[in-house]
Amino acid sequence: MDLQDAHGWLVEVLNGVSVQFHRVPGSSILLRYIKSSYQNDPIRSAVELFLFLFARLVSTPLPLPGDADVGQEVDEIVDEWVPEPLVAPQTAFEEAENERRPVIVGPTGPKSKLSTGRLVTNVASYNFYNLVGNETLKEKAIQTLRTYGVGPCGPPGFYGTQDVHMKIEADIASHLGTSSCIVYAQAFSTISSVIPAFSKRGDIIVADKAVNSAIRKGMQISRSSIRWYEHNDMEDLQKVLASVVKEQAKKPLTRRFIVTEGLFENVGDMVDLAKVVELKHRYKFRLILDETWSFGVLGRTGAGVTEHQGVHVREVDMLVGSLAGPICAGGGFCAGSTEIVEHQRLSASSYTFSAALPAMLATTASEVLAMLETNTEMLNQVRENVKTMWAQLDPRSEWVHCTSAAENPIMMLVLKPEVVASRKLDVSDQEQLLQEMVEEALANSVMMTRLKSMPRGINVTGKEVGWEFQPALKVCITSGLTRKEIERTGTIIRHAITKVMKARR
Repeated sequence: MDLQDAHGWLVEVLNGVSVQFHRVPGSSILLRYIKSSYQNDPIRSAVELFLFLFARLVSTPLPLPGDADVGQEVDEIVDEWVPEPLVAPQTAFEEAENERRPVIVGPTGPKSKLSTGRLVTNVASYNFYNLVGNETLKEKAIQTLRTYGVGPCGPPGFYGTQDVHMKIEADIASHLGTSSCIVYAQAFSTISSVIPAFSKRGDIIVADKAVNSAIRKGMQISRSSIRWYEHNDMEDLQKVLASVVKEQAKKPLTRRFIVTEGLFENVGDMVDLAKVVELKHRYKFRLILDETWSFGVLGRTGAGVTEHQGVHVREVDMLVGSLAGPICAGGGFCAGSTEIVEHQRLSASSYTFSAALPAMLATTASEVLAMLETNTEMLNQVRENVKTMWAQLDPRSEWVHCTSAAENPIMMLVLKPEVVASRKLDVSDQEQLLQEMVEEALANSVMMTRLKSMPRGINVTGKEVGWEFQPALKVCITSGLTRKEIERTGTIIRHAITKVMKARR
């Protein structure tokens, strides 16, 4: 075959290929794209061709010797793999506790009926004002349920916001004296969403070592740099703030926050808010205050630690609280300036992605706030009962003392340091003793509980052991009990403590 014949054969082949190519659906579009692409940018066409060939080469694996053996080995490993459990197995102590755990049948009132049929005095719930049995609240909740249904079934920013949500936000802002307020559907996720909404990676958070687990979760999500100060130690707080300011002097400006609680969930004592505010201004930090357990409890109208200590609420940048504890409803809130609140409506994950608070709970919260403002006797009665219980327990027991503030209706009773030292009790020994006290009191028809949250430090190194709470009994005071009933309950608890301690000499 000479050159002319070869040329003729090649032309014939190319014509045949062209005919077949044009029969393919969409071939004319592809051809036009290639022509225009090459005309406008030939380098781009060359790069696309190279990438196409490279992808083709990579997507076609070459067979290697022993591939069958490797595949079989991988299959065997997968078959043998056993996933780790999501939670640690229960200890013998936990199993025994769960087996004997009391179960309430019916409402959780000052007097509660157990599944065994026994009637017990309940000092293990947050029903401080006996609102569970309030008939006015019940009727209002039923009316709201019939009008609005069970729940909005949608996030507030979509179609979940109802007029009752706007009302409770306005009611809280008015009660506290802030410019604005935002309501969340869950109390726990409020503070854990507020913190990462403002503090990001590279920002600095200075926090009390005793803050609760919800705050710790929020700080963890924020990925901020965490600095700790000793629990309620204002001198140590000042040292940490000064250290942070000195370290950051020549670095780019970052956001800086102080995070603390009004009444501490794991200890029960109260923050020195006036001193914290003073240090906040001196070192130019913002303040996030968690009033989960102080809102509805402290102050003349239950407005919290700001009202109780005479600190203007505007000195707190973000005031976070719960509607689920003392208020006996549900959800949480963050109050502050209008800018602070509106930022959260798009930046706080719990608000943006969770269904709105059920209307029934929003209405209940509004009603309770109105009751606190108009009937201060509610708070005074609880405070009198707290004083009565203190008189029965703290000064009269040789084994325990109360770490809670005198105004706190949640009394934390811990073993005295000299008792722990003389008997060489570790944490597990203390928990065992306290659980025996709980069971002894229950045997005498008084139901209390133990402190069970277990906070640990974040980013703890080998040289720094995170703060851990001391095991404690938890006694919750309610206005649903008379003075004599409180005295009798305190006596039973004190005798239960004494009996267990003397039996374990």
